[in-house]
Amino acid sequence: MRLTSFTDYGLRALMRMASEPNRAFSTAEIADEFDVSRHHLNKIMQRLARRGIVATRRGAGGGAMLARPAAEIGLGDLVRLLEQDQALVECFSADGGCCVTPICRLKHKLHYAEAAFLAELDRATLADIALPPPAAGMA
Repeated sequence: MRLTSFTDYGLRALMRMASEPNRAFSTAEIADEFDVSRHHLNKIMQRLARRGIVATRRGAGGGAMLARPAAEIGLGDLVRLLEQDQALVECFSADGGCCVTPICRLKHKLHYAEAAFLAELDRATLADIALPPPAAGMA
């Protein structure tokens, strides 16, 4: 499986936030650290905030931080949220996409593979993949 950049960037940001769970991070700070688009990261943070994964606040000292402990945030749930509306293959899309044949056996196998992939992620939490806090003076 290949995850979208939306999910990749979202997981990177959450891994950093999990390293210092009591600190608010600005989108600009995270975008600069990982060399990703601030605009793209803003959209990701909005989705995470709407689903209660992060809490955001404006103004001085503002930014985003985890809304609950990293150990309570499942990786499978994060990937499902961030990959929302992204079909693994075209024939999984809402409109059915373009399938090779009406009796395609591949689609069934891919459903099982996707389920196994997510089941493996369901066994881990954000705490399991948190980055170490940056060394003093490196942040």
